[in-house]
Amino acid sequence: MPVIRLITDIFTITDFELRKVWHDVSQVFIRAVQPILWLLVFGEVFAQRSLGFVPAGYNYLQFLTPGVLAQSVIFVAIFYGFNLVMDRDMGLLHKLLSTPIPRYSIVLGKTLSAGVRAVIQALVVFILAMVLRVHLVLTPVSVIGVLVVIIMTGMCFSSLSIFLASFFKTRERVMGIGQAIIMPLFFASSAIYPIDIMPAWLKVVAHINPLSYIVDSLRAFLVTADYSHLAIDFGVTVLAAAVFITLASTSFSRIIR
Repeated sequence: MPVIRLITDIFTITDFELRKVWHDVSQVFIRAVQPILWLLVFGEVFAQRSLGFVPAGYNYLQFLTPGVLAQSVIFVAIFYGFNLVMDRDMGLLHKLLSTPIPRYSIVLGKTLSAGVRAVIQALVVFILAMVLRVHLVLTPVSVIGVLVVIIMTGMCFSSLSIFLASFFKTRERVMGIGQAIIMPLFFASSAIYPIDIMPAWLKVVAHINPLSYIVDSLRAFLVTADYSHLAIDFGVTVLAAAVFITLASTSFSRIIR
C-alpha cells in the first residue's frame, strides 16, 4: 500500500540519519555549550534581579528555560543543511537520489531525524534545569506535549535549512546563513523577554516569527500550565513546518546541480 511504503521510506531515511549520531555522540556535547551558557550565566544573573515582566509566582530561570530549550532545538536544526552539503560532497546524496524513494519521503525522513536529534539535545537542557533546581511542570501531558513541539520544531527548521542549502550549496555559505538566521530569530521572539515590552516594530516581527509560538507552547507545558493559546501556537508551528517541508521537497534536487 502507498501509505505503508511512504512510512517505510521515511523511517528508513530517519534510521540512516540517526546512525550518524550514534557514531559521533561528541556533537551532542559540543552543541550543549550554548544552552549551558544561557542558563548558567545569563539566567543566573537575571534570576537575581526583580524583573517586572516575569509572571507573578515565577522566577526568571523558569521563564527562560523554555526559550533556551527552543533555541537549542533550532540550533541543531538550522545547520542541518550543512550535513546535506557534506553528504553531497561525499557522494552519499547522489546514491540516495538514485533510489526510487520519492523526494518528499527523503525530506520527511531527514527532518524527522532532526526532530529526534533535537529531543536528545533537549534532554541536556532538562538535566541542567534540574541541576539548577528550576521548577518545571513535568506531568505525562506536559512531557508528551513538549516532545511533540520539539519534534515539530526540529522538522520545521531543518526543512528550512535544507531549502536554503539547495540554493547556497557550499558549506561556508550554508553555515553563514545559518548563523545569520538563528540569533535574529531568537532575539525577535518571546524566548528571553515577553513580546509586550518590545518596541512596536519588533512586536510585528515577533508576531510573524514561528519561534515565538513555539516558545509560548513550551512555556505553557513546562511553566504556566495555561493552555488557552495552545491551539494557535501549535497551529502556527504545524503550518510553518508544512510550508518549509514543501519548499524543501520541491527544491531538494537542486543541491546536486
